[in-house]
Amino acid sequence: MFRQEPDPREPSAMGESLSTWTPSCNGSVRVELSGHRTTSDSGALLLREALDSSGVIEALGDNLVDARHPLRIRHSLTSQIRTLVLQRAMGWIDLSDTDMLRRDPLWQLACSDARGVTPLAQERPSQATLSRLLTCLGHNDNIDVVHEGLLRLVLWRLTSLKNGERPKQLTLDIDGLPIEVHGHQGGSAYHGLYGTRIYSPLVASLAETGDMVGGLLREGNAGPAENADTWIPHLVTRLNESTGAQVRVRIDAGFTDNDTLEALEERDIEYLGRLRSHKGLQKLAAPYLKRPRGRPPEQPREWCHDLEYQAGSWPAPRRVVLVVQERPDDLLLHAFFLVTNLGKFDWPPEKVLALYRKRGSAEAHMGEVKSALDVHLSSTDRGASTVQVQDVMARNEVSLLLSLYAYQVLHGLRCLLVRQTRQGWSLSRLREQVLKVAATLKLHARRITVHLGDAADKWWPALLKGLPKLTALG
Repeated sequence: MFRQEPDPREPSAMGESLSTWTPSCNGSVRVELSGHRTTSDSGALLLREALDSSGVIEALGDNLVDARHPLRIRHSLTSQIRTLVLQRAMGWIDLSDTDMLRRDPLWQLACSDARGVTPLAQERPSQATLSRLLTCLGHNDNIDVVHEGLLRLVLWRLTSLKNGERPKQLTLDIDGLPIEVHGHQGGSAYHGLYGTRIYSPLVASLAETGDMVGGLLREGNAGPAENADTWIPHLVTRLNESTGAQVRVRIDAGFTDNDTLEALEERDIEYLGRLRSHKGLQKLAAPYLKRPRGRPPEQPREWCHDLEYQAGSWPAPRRVVLVVQERPDDLLLHAFFLVTNLGKFDWPPEKVLALYRKRGSAEAHMGEVKSALDVHLSSTDRGASTVQVQDVMARNEVSLLLSLYAYQVLHGLRCLLVRQTRQGWSLSRLREQVLKVAATLKLHARRITVHLGDAADKWWPALLKGLPKLTALG
């Protein structure tokens, strides 16, 4: 299909010479390796601008503990964190990808702490260096700082486009996010439903705004609600302290066990969640599962009943909302239950149901995290039999959190673009149409000029107009 033309100017590798070629569709086209300073990832500069605006990297640098000898440091913790977050946001997911990008001049500029033309002469961190970064961030002194950094990104995202106004109410969605594990990682387990080894982390998000608030890595065989009774109240407290907002929790049936509900009630945290159906609930619902008089409707309809119910493991009755659904083609009525401690006066049953149904948005955002960021975990010291399971879990938790950092930076640009263009944007579309833009870098008189490809003309003006509105938190 291609006519090969040897080029004696090109160096040889393994006995073969690099060659130019001409596609058979057009003999006037000649393709060759130019060696110019070019890149296809110019959008990393936009992501760097957004990341700097949040102030999160500076805050991490002020609070992280770096045990390395100062005279032996070649890459600061902040530049390494910036490298991982920006690369993952641009679709370079693996640690080894930094080696593939080692000669890309734009990545040297986007990730470095240095100013001027100095970054172009600096080496980029290697895969081994970034692997050691995960170990460092996984230490007890640092992992809480990484968690706090994610909260800072959320707060920046929520306030930067609203003239600094902080939200008054937030609904926190908790869900599991099974993540595939590459290799036999400590704490992972084979799961028959997914047909692979997994971890079972908990992820907290805000469905109404699309923000990812927190992540907790758990072993692959962890039960749905394991650690939820301690982690959720702690996260609610931190979110309340950071934003000043009243925070309520929305959970699925896997988290409505008595321990979790009691933990929320003890701290006066409002919640609502779905209950798994069982004989006790079915008996409670039976008197209400009667089709109304008249001809069956042509369209589906539903109605709610406000009830009280006490399960065998519950110390006292709780408010339960029975939702009955009638479908034209079904002979039987369908029903499900919601449990909540929301007040009846401010939250009638129909309003409770409407609030619960917004969980669908949370699940969609969780799907974006998995699809756009291709989250998978394989952070371990291969071959080191002395590595503790807790250490491997800590490294992988940091890796998960940095992926959520990348999501938040992308989401910040996405929301800005939605506001400027009045169009809907997925993270994948944002990356492919807006961020993956070719550019050529030219160096002259200690000035670096980035010449963007034509693809930037459509969306970059809108983003550049809105970027000054992204202000760092104090």
